[in-house]
Amino acid sequence: MDLGTLSGLIGGISLIVISILLNGASLLWYADIASFFAVFGGSFAALLIANPISRALGVGNYIKLVFSAPKSEKMAVISQLQAFSESARKEGLLSLDEKIEEIPDPFMRKAMRLVVDGGEPESIRNILTTEIDSMKERHSKGIGFMQDWASLAPAFGMIGTVQGLIQMMQNLEDKASIGKGMAVALITTYYGALAANLIFTPIKRKLEERDKEEVMTREIIVEGSLSILSGENPHILMQKLLSFLPPNERKAAEEEVEGKT
Repeated sequence: MDLGTLSGLIGGISLIVISILLNGASLLWYADIASFFAVFGGSFAALLIANPISRALGVGNYIKLVFSAPKSEKMAVISQLQAFSESARKEGLLSLDEKIEEIPDPFMRKAMRLVVDGGEPESIRNILTTEIDSMKERHSKGIGFMQDWASLAPAFGMIGTVQGLIQMMQNLEDKASIGKGMAVALITTYYGALAANLIFTPIKRKLEERDKEEVMTREIIVEGSLSILSGENPHILMQKLLSFLPPNERKAAEEEVEGKT
């Protein structure tokens, strides 16, 4: 479980509830089923029109990914590539052949297979880069889906508000109901703004972070694999791959490596 996502969502909802109660209002004033359906149902229906149904119905996968605890694999990948480099330098590239099937990551397994098979460096880079680009394209569809939802929710909130105002105007002779009708109309706009800014936009941003993390890990694999193919010194390979990491992670990784030597 990603504690950042969970604590942010719970904290955001809690603070909004507290702000309502501190003003002496009732939470029931903000509960309206019609407004909920107008914002969430209407915006999702629009997404069904704009996207393949498989993508729209797979929204649960995006939400699951956001709530899953992030697991940084960069350091583990760097260490494994350094170990492969040392083995290749001592025993030759063919010594890695029997280790390839033990690699859990399919992308690294493919990269090392291309290296052991003796492919041309430029050809290997093109193959692996194309796969990274394909992955980024798949990720961009989920990111775009949440971006669209963040844009549509406030729009449908406004549609619901206009709809409520039209209904209120049809009943102007009942002056006692005007205030209540106006409040219900504004709730729809409130739902749209809340959904966009507390749910959909943050989910989109978190998906972008997950994408960047995975792309970086794969780029490390590409550079490490090509360095092994060229017979680069394992220490130089390690330093090259550590340069992908941000300064704080790089320092911790260097200290970890020094502690092992």
